[in-house]
This record gives sequence, C-alpha cells and structure tokens, in this order.
Amino acid sequence: MKNKQMKIARVEADVSQKQLAEMVGVTRQTINLIEAGNYNPSLKLCTSICKALNKTLNDLFWEDVE
Repeated sequence: MKNKQMKIARVEADVSQKQLAEMVGVTRQTINLIEAGNYNPSLKLCTSICKALNKTLNDLFWEDVE
C-alpha cells in the first residue's frame, strides 16, 4: 500500500525526497520506496520522518481500515 500521507506531508512541507533523506540519514531511494509502499521502515526511521515533517506517527503511518 502506497504511503500517500507521507508524500502529501512532504510536498506540503516543500521538501524533496533527497532533502528528507538527508534530514533522516537514509538514501533518496529509501524515501521513494517507503512512499511507493515497497519498504517497511523501522520505528526509529518512522519517528525521524515524523519529526522532520512535523507530523505524528498516526498522521503518516496509521492505516484507516474501513
């Protein structure tokens, strides 16, 4: 499942994948894979991404099951 919430938050913050990757200490490809839903990040990486984008874990990584 694609992580649309993370991509939207990143775009709204006017941060590129490369910039976000540098902020959290991973490669741009890792950010791309997370957004595409092809990589399951560690909790540590999730929290780093949330801090960088000023969001909560619920904002970016919680799936609404309806």
